Amino acid sequence: MYASFFGLNEKPFAITPDPRYLYLSERHAEALAHLAYGISEAGGFIQLTGEVGTGKTTVLRSLLQQLPAHCDVALILNPRVTPAEFLQCICDELKVHVAPAGAGSVKALVDLLTHFLLDAHGRGRRIVLMVDEAQNLAPDVLEQVRLLTNLETATQKLLQIILIGQPELRSVLSRPELRQLAQRITGRYHLEALRREETLAYIRHRLRVAGATREIFTRGALAELHRLSGGVPRIINVIADRALLGAYTREELKVSGALVRRAAAEVYGRPVLPPWLRAAAAAGGAAALAAAGFFTWRALPQGAEPAQPAPAPETAAVAAAPVAAPAKPAPVLADELARLAGRATLDSAFGDLFALWSAAYEPGTGRGCEQADLQGLACVWQRGSFAQLKLINRPAILSLVDGAGGSHEVVLAGLDGAGARLLVAGAEFRVPVAELADYWFGEFLVLWLPQAGGPRPLRAGMRGPDVRWLRQGLAQLNGQPATEAPIDDLFDADLERLVEDFQRSRRLAVDGIAGMQTQLVLDAALGAPGTPTLAAPPSGAGA
Repeated sequence: MYASFFGLNEKPFAITPDPRYLYLSERHAEALAHLAYGISEAGGFIQLTGEVGTGKTTVLRSLLQQLPAHCDVALILNPRVTPAEFLQCICDELKVHVAPAGAGSVKALVDLLTHFLLDAHGRGRRIVLMVDEAQNLAPDVLEQVRLLTNLETATQKLLQIILIGQPELRSVLSRPELRQLAQRITGRYHLEALRREETLAYIRHRLRVAGATREIFTRGALAELHRLSGGVPRIINVIADRALLGAYTREELKVSGALVRRAAAEVYGRPVLPPWLRAAAAAGGAAALAAAGFFTWRALPQGAEPAQPAPAPETAAVAAAPVAAPAKPAPVLADELARLAGRATLDSAFGDLFALWSAAYEPGTGRGCEQADLQGLACVWQRGSFAQLKLINRPAILSLVDGAGGSHEVVLAGLDGAGARLLVAGAEFRVPVAELADYWFGEFLVLWLPQAGGPRPLRAGMRGPDVRWLRQGLAQLNGQPATEAPIDDLFDADLERLVEDFQRSRRLAVDGIAGMQTQLVLDAALGAPGTPTLAAPPSGAGA
């Protein structure tokens, strides 16, 4: 959703292990070298450990891409198995045929593997067993793993085993009953989190791969990403993705440290303070408290401000000096959400939204979207920005997250230069858009009255009354005179070009397909009578 806004080709911080985004820090490269060396040398075990999200799977996938041509790999991803199941998994990975009579027999499976490994050795093949999440191996399975290392010739082990797991794996292998296994580990490497400079390089690397041509995160944002993630790549990805979405919803082209803190607060489900506040609290003293009281409102979401301590007599004049600046509006949203705690639910929001459409909503009698469908309305759930909401120009349910991580569902009923008009559990009030943006991360739901038939994406080659509505609506926006001649209901090349022109004029994704987003914006531009809107279009405008 936000990629085009920042000039990116795709989202840069997805948590799926895409090899195009592989970034090998010094420690990751060293770990990879340890594993590669272990595979090339005859030995027993190699152990790789690391905290959750530090990149163990990334290193493993990189290793698999660099294996020599003479290596065959058995990769075990689910180690919560019995000894017989473990051996069966190895046979399956190495494509060793197991007769039905031998399935479930440890002895039969070991005999089959021994024969296979001797044959592979004779053909010059190297067999590697990799076990991910190895901290979950049961003691009897670990003992079976040890016994597999007994498969050897006079000069070489027939099976190289790599155990990959979380730090608990080290504790498991240090048990007295597993000392024979621990003694056979020929290489140990622990993967640690990224250092500060590595975190910055990691973020910039992913942005470049995604097509970034400029700096998107400020220096403060990069520093906060490292501090709040602890240098763990997976957490970096999650927080950075949420921060980009937050900047997009606020229509800010750069991600600041404050946005990163808000994103981290949502990820962790608790408030996140800037680092200097902790230092100020530790330092103590009236000056530190006064500074914290004066600056906290700049670091926290508006409306989540802590009570400011009374200044000491000798600092009263200093504390009073900033008062000459224009008074900051009292936070409205925080007070209202606190007052209506527990009532800003999805049920209450659907009730308020249905009322704007003059529709009936019955709490507890079925999902809101199912009730909407029965009344000819369609639900559309999206992620976007205030600019997108203005384009759609329909009341929307917004999902808000407060400073404590609590979720609140409210209805945005109006949006103009004076701010936002909200409905919360039947109560109505106005808030500045900037204050609302501190709580909203882009999730919203709108209702829509399809003008012809059920909602469906429209593309070249399709026919129907909805295609006729699309053609007629675009013609109306282009100022073409109404005609009594039959309107073609075929989505042809001319209509595809009109759709692309409309998408381009509204800064939508230009693909020539009239999906839900394009149809919603077109419907808003046409201004169907009786439809609730966020704001009236300018006089004489079509949108």
